[in-house]
Amino acid sequence: MKIYTKTGDAGKTSLIGGTRVPKSDSRINAYGTVDELNAYIGLLRDQPVNVQRKDLLKEIQDRLFTIGSSLAADPNKSNLKVPDLLASDVELLEKEIDAMNETLEPLRAFVLPGGHQSVSFAHIARTVCRRAERLIVELSTHDFVAELVAIYLNRLSDYLFVLSRAMAHELGAEEVTWKPRM
Repeated sequence: MKIYTKTGDAGKTSLIGGTRVPKSDSRINAYGTVDELNAYIGLLRDQPVNVQRKDLLKEIQDRLFTIGSSLAADPNKSNLKVPDLLASDVELLEKEIDAMNETLEPLRAFVLPGGHQSVSFAHIARTVCRRAERLIVELSTHDFVAELVAIYLNRLSDYLFVLSRAMAHELGAEEVTWKPRM
């Protein structure tokens, strides 16, 4: 099987269900950003500091594929079978956030991204996640998006922020707080 089909050379692509749309369509932009986020989660999974989180990060990648499938499906074709996102997926992130927070100092100021390359990767993933969430919220104003998609991404961005703090702590990296100039 060849990876290239040449069907997208004119700037259109197909949704699951066969409907052709421009590659600039907001639905394509949303799931493309989720795909970008998935690549950054893979980069995080590959960081040595995350050895104990490898399985969870893979689970997150699986859920991002689920979200991508949901976004790539033509919302006007109700008979399509796509994987489900569940409330328990959001609850898992919340449980992990709470567990990491138990080991961290309480947050008293905004944190500047950085301190260690691995921590910076987590912040990049967090900001891409926030962008994906914004795109999906905008898409939902004029097209169907399953409610749990935005909720999951919102919680995932929280998870990634706390993960960045946990990674900094585990790596002994300085957590630099923002000191506004007044």
